Amino acid sequence: MKNYAPQNASFLLPFQFDSKLLQADFDKCKAFNFHKNYIPENYDGDNYILPLRSIDGKLNNIAAIPGNLERYKDTPALSNCNYFQEVIATFLCEKETIRLMNLAAGTQINTHIDHDSGYEDGVFRIHVPIVTNEKVCFILNEKAIQMKAGEAWYTNVNLPHSVENNGTTDRVHLVIDCVRNEWSDQLFQSMGYDFDQEQELEIVYSKAEAMQIVEELIHQNTPYAIDLAKQLKSKYKI
Repeated sequence: MKNYAPQNASFLLPFQFDSKLLQADFDKCKAFNFHKNYIPENYDGDNYILPLRSIDGKLNNIAAIPGNLERYKDTPALSNCNYFQEVIATFLCEKETIRLMNLAAGTQINTHIDHDSGYEDGVFRIHVPIVTNEKVCFILNEKAIQMKAGEAWYTNVNLPHSVENNGTTDRVHLVIDCVRNEWSDQLFQSMGYDFDQEQELEIVYSKAEAMQIVEELIHQNTPYAIDLAKQLKSKYKI
């Protein structure tokens, strides 16, 4: 477990969205095909991801790849979802990947890490639950988090995380990858984020974790991802 201050790992943000309006826009999105995960080792279930904003605005570009901001565009699935657009606009910063992520009842996402995706990297991931149940558990850095419909959560996915849906209904989240700016720094400061610890923090992965990250980067198969994979291979002698 990484030695993060608890308030730097995750926290509930001071926003509350209308769960009925979220559900209504989700219903519109059912007309589009949800894709399998591009990393089956993490989750191999069907109907998992629908991109709302992706590289080149394509509905089949499901990977979240930090650092390609100029290429991110809204997909056709977002165009008629006025409330999703309102929710997204609440976060006064630029956005990279935005996706609907659906975890089927009785399934789980295996423990993994998403490289270069924490606030200290200049980006931050927001989860807004749309459909959930009491038996859904998001586990981050060995701590269980219960997220309710309409809430907004920051999670530092540089840390090991997994999700269990032990309920009888699917779990659907709106997941927004944002770009850090002055507005977000002020927001995070108001939530008690420890900026001093961030400046001192250097994440060190185990070799097994580094190997997993390399596999995920190779799956993404972009020049940026391949370059990161090479750097990690060299650093950890993989």
